[in-house]
Amino acid sequence: MVTPAIDPALAALGWRPFFMAQLAGVDSARFQPVRVMAVHRGMIAVAGVGIDAMIASHRADSAGEEDRATVGDWLVIDRADPGSWRILDRASLFKRRAPGGDNRLQLVAANVDTLLIVASCNQDFNLARIERYLVLAREAGVRPVVVLTKIDLADQPEQFATAARALQPGLRVELVNARDARDGARLAALCGPGETVALLGSSGVGKSTLVNTMRGDGSIATQAVRDHDGKGRHTTTARSMHRLERGGWLLDTPGMREFQIVEAGAGLADVFDDIATLTLDCRFSNCTHGAEPGCAIRAALDAGTLTHERLDRWRKLTVEDASNSGSLALRRARSGKTGHKDKRNG
Repeated sequence: MVTPAIDPALAALGWRPFFMAQLAGVDSARFQPVRVMAVHRGMIAVAGVGIDAMIASHRADSAGEEDRATVGDWLVIDRADPGSWRILDRASLFKRRAPGGDNRLQLVAANVDTLLIVASCNQDFNLARIERYLVLAREAGVRPVVVLTKIDLADQPEQFATAARALQPGLRVELVNARDARDGARLAALCGPGETVALLGSSGVGKSTLVNTMRGDGSIATQAVRDHDGKGRHTTTARSMHRLERGGWLLDTPGMREFQIVEAGAGLADVFDDIATLTLDCRFSNCTHGAEPGCAIRAALDAGTLTHERLDRWRKLTVEDASNSGSLALRRARSGKTGHKDKRNG
């Protein structure tokens, strides 16, 4: 059986066999694939072969939060009625518990190949926040790269890089000046033609400046960081994709100070694989890692092979994920919604 050739125009947008296989039997004369390029309040911008349009961001028959389109998604739309569409299974998905108390799920980005976790070499540097983003990347099956900005303002930026590298073996960490075109080009090279790289980081770390540098222009507004605490103001207000010189796509997201994980059990097990392995060696399967005899976690702490700080971060994220996932499952059960099933890259 001959595999149909991929349209070069679609390939340039990130189309690949994973998505094409989902269109088997679909009437191509009536329906066509488009990619979500930007998300605005109530509307999304889509692009495809011969189409560049704004359509409603949700459908009346939407079954739940994961049936709403997010930036990076691939949709199949009706040529005669672009407002009628469905989402193709995602190769990867970043999601979080939405701010507020109603236990909603918020989608951040879909079909990303590489995640740039942006942090700054100043008083806002936070290992726990980087670790949180690593969990998201591992859960989505996406390659993470830690990008440390503001190196021109730090006396010893390599100390920040050393601390970040210690979070996971083999973790790639890049020290950059967000305004330096050479550094921007080095990061852009991580994204080949048709690939998508996303940036995540809190406000004030220089994401918008970095986006401008990687793109080679200054089209995105930037704002200064507050001097007294190193924290920034939100600059990016919409999630959007930007074309890179080498043919890849850069996906920018608003700065998020609150990014609570949900349904991230696999990501936690990957990022904290040392702790997960230790728990298997505990004498009791229901060990709380407190005063129980034969606790492998306590033994590792006593031996100095595990730090209390790392254990505390694992406990916090584990409790957070369990609480948010349980609340979300209850909300779905009450509303009769099961959510959208996503598939990772194999």
